[in-house]
Amino acid sequence: MKIDRLISIILVLLDKERIGAQELADMFEVSPRTIYRDIDTINIAGIPVHGAPGVGGGFEIMKKYKIDKNVFSTADLSAILMGLSGLSNMIRGDEVVNALAKVKSFIPAESAKDIELKASQIHIDLSPWIGNRNIQPYLEIIKTALQENKLLSFEYADRYGNKTARVAEPYQLVLKSNHWYWQGYCHKRNDYRLFKLARISNLKMQEEFFMPRDYQKPWLDFTDILAAMQTKIKIRIHKSIIDRVLDYCTYENFLSDVNEHYIVSFPFIENEYYYNILFSFGDKCECLEPLHIRAEMKRRLHDIVALYENL
Repeated sequence: MKIDRLISIILVLLDKERIGAQELADMFEVSPRTIYRDIDTINIAGIPVHGAPGVGGGFEIMKKYKIDKNVFSTADLSAILMGLSGLSNMIRGDEVVNALAKVKSFIPAESAKDIELKASQIHIDLSPWIGNRNIQPYLEIIKTALQENKLLSFEYADRYGNKTARVAEPYQLVLKSNHWYWQGYCHKRNDYRLFKLARISNLKMQEEFFMPRDYQKPWLDFTDILAAMQTKIKIRIHKSIIDRVLDYCTYENFLSDVNEHYIVSFPFIENEYYYNILFSFGDKCECLEPLHIRAEMKRRLHDIVALYENL
């Protein structure tokens, strides 16, 4: 991942007086052009890196701004270790291992125990309990394609299961609400698309390189849009599913009812996704009002029963 490489480049620059772009490119297995972009990002972040031209030239952190190892506090190092450790659960590779090793080399011996304790206080594990076994290897393929600017070919299934063959330029990996996506420019649609990894099959990295476009980041915050579309419905739930219902609303929406039940003011949009949420609660949930949604739930239940009548 880019953030790991940036951290590693900073650590290398701290450790060396000067290093060339090609040497950095070879070290991180990327192109010199990528290294130049990384150096620009580091400069923007406030760490002034100077480039010296000619024989013996290269990059160096300007001496009057030279950072020593004490610039990283216990909290800083703990936070970096937590982030890198979380990534290493899902996205493996030498660069993550190297970044972890270099960060750990900055830990003073007398602070090692304290930093290890703080880093372990928050554990980030992005790997799923169960599910699609292609996610892990697909993340590796996409990560490599991102680094090398190579096209990806795959089959993509829409929400109805219809598959289409696609070729796309990868630009960003996204983890959103426990699901992995990647943003790419789709040659079939001639536009940027956000692809969900769980809907992808036969993912392959092509030998063909692409020239990166002016990248358009995906819009990922739909809070205001959803709030405008949602209405509140009243459901009655058993206490055994409280934790699941809390994934969609806060405890302030709960009102105690008799027989270990709660009345919940539940955010709802009248579409397949939200009806399926209610059905996922099974017989531990009853829609009380509005009446037209209760009637629609009843109609859908009759359709489900009809599927089994001939058995």
